[in-house]
Amino acid sequence: MINVILCGGSGTRLWPLSRTMLPKQFVRLFDGHSLFQDTLIRNQSVCNHSFIVSNTEQFFLAADQLSQVASLKADFLLEPIGRNTAPAIALACLALEQDDVVLVTTSDHLVKDQKAYEEAVIKAKALAEENNLVTFGIRPTYPETGFGYIEASDQDVLSFKEKPDVDSAKLYLEKGNYFWNSGMFCFKAGVFLKELERLSPEVYQASVEAINLACEEDYSLDSRVFKVGLDAMQNIPEDSIDYAVMEKSDIVKVVPCDMGWSDLGSFDALYDEVKASFDDNAVLPRLNNSPEPICVDAKNNLLVTRDRQIALIDVEELLVVDTSDAILISKRGSSQKVKQVVAEIKKSAPELAEVHRLAHRPWGTYEVLVDSEQYKVKRIVVKPGSKLSLQKHFHRNEHWIVVSGTATVTVNEERFLVRANESTYIQMGQLHRLENEGKIDLVMIEVQVGEYTGEDDIVRVEDVYGR
Repeated sequence: MINVILCGGSGTRLWPLSRTMLPKQFVRLFDGHSLFQDTLIRNQSVCNHSFIVSNTEQFFLAADQLSQVASLKADFLLEPIGRNTAPAIALACLALEQDDVVLVTTSDHLVKDQKAYEEAVIKAKALAEENNLVTFGIRPTYPETGFGYIEASDQDVLSFKEKPDVDSAKLYLEKGNYFWNSGMFCFKAGVFLKELERLSPEVYQASVEAINLACEEDYSLDSRVFKVGLDAMQNIPEDSIDYAVMEKSDIVKVVPCDMGWSDLGSFDALYDEVKASFDDNAVLPRLNNSPEPICVDAKNNLLVTRDRQIALIDVEELLVVDTSDAILISKRGSSQKVKQVVAEIKKSAPELAEVHRLAHRPWGTYEVLVDSEQYKVKRIVVKPGSKLSLQKHFHRNEHWIVVSGTATVTVNEERFLVRANESTYIQMGQLHRLENEGKIDLVMIEVQVGEYTGEDDIVRVEDVYGR
């Protein structure tokens, strides 16, 4: 069985912890692993291969986190833009053998009961081998209005329900034959494609054309990487698997299960999972040895801390999320409104919605230390054997100071080395590139000076990562 992992999504409901360039599936929330890595590990016991569908911007982040999970391998299909789950799954199935049984999972859900999960997958696989489309229904524990529901009679699906109002959700809970729609599926690749062709022929045909035009990229990784072209992707109608196939098909089965599942779709959901008490508050495991929160007569709050000291006095039922460049404070129960905050952030300070101060790139990371009018200071780390694009800027000059390692620097036609405690200067408009040909990380400080220091003042002339 092949695990098709859907790895798109921006996770805006968990801003500022999750952002476009580091969405929630890649954030290390529990036990030092990301949800994406947990998904890979969880499914290796039931699947013999993973096939990851990712957008091009997040591919190298996914590949990097995959490499950190020992002995696991996977292939990739890269989408230049997202067209929802039906095209993503169709493209993956078209790249596989038609008799392959696929287990479709998201990359950003939490499953706490591995044994119950494996038992549910085994049941789903048996039904899939009988040429059914199988979905997983989570037994509801409260009247949730943020999920879709599945109405079932034993293993037969009677109907799919949209996200209900509170009264309807309570009624579903009372009836007992309604389940939360988990967004997980199991079927033969060919069976799904036949149903897609029958029920949503436009999505099917455009997906076939897109996969026929896809090319295999060589990124010198221990993975096969298939890349779909932008024009072909744009021609595929945008639709979810539920609307395109599942709600219309007459061969759908459901496996009811209780496996400690959560979609972690909001900070309220995160509170429910973190609950381990620290002075009666839920504290997300701290990173970077940040100080323990101080709580004086404060309880039932969620605290997500990083570097700063956080102190709460006489407050209850709050969500406090602290990152290096943004703080979110909300009442518990109101975190679904975070999407409204992100919409406003995109208008006033779009970079805050896109990237953290510590940003991950295919070649390494950069961290913004100071961002002021007419200058910016960054700490840049380039991995061994990696290099940035050959590029130039129109609005800024750059000063590079090497802290450790050795930098190979290209400026126009000149190529030279800059060692620790040495520096160089890149003038506005000069074509330049930074490389690390050594065996250890290259660490340097970059000082940008100019009228504009935004990340979009980059003209790439050559890039090994295809950006």
